[in-house]
Amino acid sequence: MSEADDVLLSRDGDFTTITMNRPRRRNALSRTFLLQLTDAFTETAGTDARGVVLAANGPVFSAGHDFADMASASHADVRDLLRVCTALMQTIQSVPQVVVARVHGLATAAGCQLVASCDLAVAAESAAFAAPGGKGGWFCHTPLVAISRNIGRKRAAEMALTGDTVDAATAADWGLVNYAVPDGELDKATLALLQRATQGSPRSKALGKQAMYAQLDRPEADAYTYAVEVMAASSQTPEAQEGMHAFLGKRRPTWPA
Repeated sequence: MSEADDVLLSRDGDFTTITMNRPRRRNALSRTFLLQLTDAFTETAGTDARGVVLAANGPVFSAGHDFADMASASHADVRDLLRVCTALMQTIQSVPQVVVARVHGLATAAGCQLVASCDLAVAAESAAFAAPGGKGGWFCHTPLVAISRNIGRKRAAEMALTGDTVDAATAADWGLVNYAVPDGELDKATLALLQRATQGSPRSKALGKQAMYAQLDRPEADAYTYAVEVMAASSQTPEAQEGMHAFLGKRRPTWPA
């Protein structure tokens, strides 16, 4: 993809960076842009990349939905656009790679939802987050699905009902991002987290990520029933057996290709 494209893909060793490159629109999530991002993640899922960084160009990480798509749109059209957005969020969580959001500037509404939907997130200290619908006439219903699953009921309600902007340090304290770091250390901290999160067998990691999301929203008893079956079955994989034997043999594991 060229620098003129709205979504840029680059590969450096084991990691792919997907960069939102729509600074002229504050990386607002138009229908076309959402589809391009979904395609980028789907394409990356089919590669041997071990991790993905979601980044952005320009002063804003993402301003959320592009109201140019939505103003005067019909009920059916808005529903369809929101389903396209939901598909992107679900794609991020379904790809086998670990996905880390590298956040600078403002991430608001669906842009904040995008951060919350990534597996991990690192924010520059100057970054900020908001679900501003509570201040206006259109509540952030769908962004709140992802946000609330990161930060819990009361804090999600505060963000959604007040529409206030939350700074990076608060976002880290609340669990919306993993770390808030000095702006000059954002790239380094993101890479360090991704390297730590991609150790071990890629196939085991992919299964673990899939199972983690599958159990999160189940009642505890159901979650344990599901997790027991997945973990028991995965104990029979070559990766699991290699890890156990390497541990017992006090040697470094050699992961199956």
